[in-house]
Amino acid sequence: MSHDAKSHDTTSHAPRTAQRLPLSGIRVIEFSHMVMGPSCGMILADLGADVIKIEPAPGGDNTRRLTGPAVGFFPAFNRNKRSLCVDLKSPDGLALVRRLAVDADVVVENFRPGAMDRMGLGREALQADNPGLVYCSLKGFLPGPYEHRAALDEVVQMMGGLAYMTGPPGRPLRAGSSVNDIMGGLFGALAVLAALRERDLTGRGGLVQSGLFETNMVLMAQHMARTAVEGRDPPPFGDPAMRKPWPLYDIFDTRDGEQVFVGVVTETQWRGFCDAFALDDLAQDPALARMADLAAARPRILARVGAVFATLDKAELMARCEALGLPFSPINRPGDLFDDPHLLASGGLLPTDLTRARPDEAFRPATDNAGLPALPISLFDGRPGLTRQPPRVGEHGRDIARELGLREDEVAALIEAGVLVAPDVPAMEPT
Repeated sequence: MSHDAKSHDTTSHAPRTAQRLPLSGIRVIEFSHMVMGPSCGMILADLGADVIKIEPAPGGDNTRRLTGPAVGFFPAFNRNKRSLCVDLKSPDGLALVRRLAVDADVVVENFRPGAMDRMGLGREALQADNPGLVYCSLKGFLPGPYEHRAALDEVVQMMGGLAYMTGPPGRPLRAGSSVNDIMGGLFGALAVLAALRERDLTGRGGLVQSGLFETNMVLMAQHMARTAVEGRDPPPFGDPAMRKPWPLYDIFDTRDGEQVFVGVVTETQWRGFCDAFALDDLAQDPALARMADLAAARPRILARVGAVFATLDKAELMARCEALGLPFSPINRPGDLFDDPHLLASGGLLPTDLTRARPDEAFRPATDNAGLPALPISLFDGRPGLTRQPPRVGEHGRDIARELGLREDEVAALIEAGVLVAPDVPAMEPT
């Protein structure tokens, strides 16, 4: 299996260049770590904003050094950005960043409440010099009784009901991805876009916020509505005894030891399904005439269908389901997705250099380049693509300092003093 993203001459899906992206000309200063803030900045960067990621000197964002389940955080959420690695505890470093913020359009931050204010980089301090600044704070909780609590994706999944709905009875289970962090960053980006539109009308900036806990509640809305309708908590999705409203909505074993999910969710689909798989007795059974009857007869149906599917290989079963127009899916793992033909053909994977994330030379990923997911959108003339690889620590520091008007001797002095970390190599961009 190759993890390298493949290129395709598919004009309708070609990634757009930075010059043609809708947020070109918008400058974003990102103070962030982990996932929520970086995902917000990445979305804005993918849409064409000049996102400058502020990293703490001397080693850069600690997210770069995370291991285990978090080892992919930095390369996954920091493409298309520039890195400015600076000592914010130094007066000169703080002055450099405040100078940068004077002409910025947006600040994004996802640190503990009060942290930015203590550094002199809070909303009021920065807006005093830049009234049009849109200041986006990504927090665990929006203002209210919980706003000073520490929060993680796991915390809000537990307290927000998502873990209960995901696991089997009595065993709450977090979702297998940082769903609230990523969606919280998405909602933060949406708030920024709304605020920029408002600024176009009023000339004023202001504070926008996104909350991790409140993001989780959007995911819980359907279950809360059901609870209100039925007057009781619904069973979790991990409960094998959970009642389903369709005859088939399940994972089945195939002859070659693989698994396939198959759904049959309409009466028309059921008739076509029975005809294709020679289940005439089920199709003609008067006790199975309506969808409610089919749902009630699931145990009998599943046993019969499972026996039929067990005689078919995975590829044959999927081909027959596709020909019928049924919902179906293989049970993929992360490694299977690098070679997914649809992702490859549609511009859905961006060739990302994994070696740039870690500052230590000893770190060697299993593969130097991998196709990582693009934004799941298509704009008027293509999908947002890759304009910059995830930055090395301080990679763009010299360029940014020069853009601010600093002379070469001033830049050198900041580097010599350890205020600015800037490698003495040109910034490398993808071709």
